[in-house]
Amino acid sequence: MQIRGLQNSDVDPVAAIWLNTNLKTHDFIAAQYWKDNVALVKAMLSQAEVYVYETDRKIQGFIGLNGEYIEGIFVSDEMQSQGVGKLLLDYIKDRKARLTLNVYQKNTRAIHFYQREGFRIQCESLDEATGEKDYEMVWERK
Repeated sequence: MQIRGLQNSDVDPVAAIWLNTNLKTHDFIAAQYWKDNVALVKAMLSQAEVYVYETDRKIQGFIGLNGEYIEGIFVSDEMQSQGVGKLLLDYIKDRKARLTLNVYQKNTRAIHFYQREGFRIQCESLDEATGEKDYEMVWERK
């Protein structure tokens, strides 16, 4: 098991995890929305700060950052609820003093995860692209 920076050869498996996780977790948003954004996400991955979690040379999850903003934490189906998301988040918490993110209000599982990890809801907003309400959440090192 290791956490390491994204390499060019990782883009396709990472994009596949991104798509599958979004389709499963955000079933309140049309599947076509996620499918239409795969190419854009692939292009953005190489520009972002991305760390992958790998076991037996297989990528099982990743975290994407833009400065102090977490673009997302995504974990493969077979590794959900096995601590991978927490490992990735802890890896970043060791490197940053403050983190922010947005999470859909309907994604209660993610909200509870982030609250358990010390994030607090700062404010609520509307994701213009999907029309869904979300929360901005913040974590600060004590």
